[in-house]
Amino acid sequence: MTSLGHSAGILDSKGRYFYRHEGSVLGITKPINGELATHGNGMTIGFKASSCELVDAWHAAGIANGGVTCEDLPGLRVSGDRKLYLAYLRDPSGNKLCAAHIVQA
Repeated sequence: MTSLGHSAGILDSKGRYFYRHEGSVLGITKPINGELATHGNGMTIGFKASSCELVDAWHAAGIANGGVTCEDLPGLRVSGDRKLYLAYLRDPSGNKLCAAHIVQA
């Protein structure tokens, strides 16, 4: 998360990590029901980035920490008037993650 300009996660006394940024919170924890964690099929967790370079840095950090590229390689995606610079990864648990930067016209 720090590669996207977010502060480092905070580890609490219960072993949970929380990342806070501009009013948003991401919590990473073991399931409270005691069952195994699973990834959502058809679900993507997305993170906003303030530049294309930060998207690339996030992707590189993910690969360096056990992630695997999925979908296309990081790059520009255009849909109508909307331009997004995106990078997708599957984390070591199989969750699909995305970093996105809105490219101004």
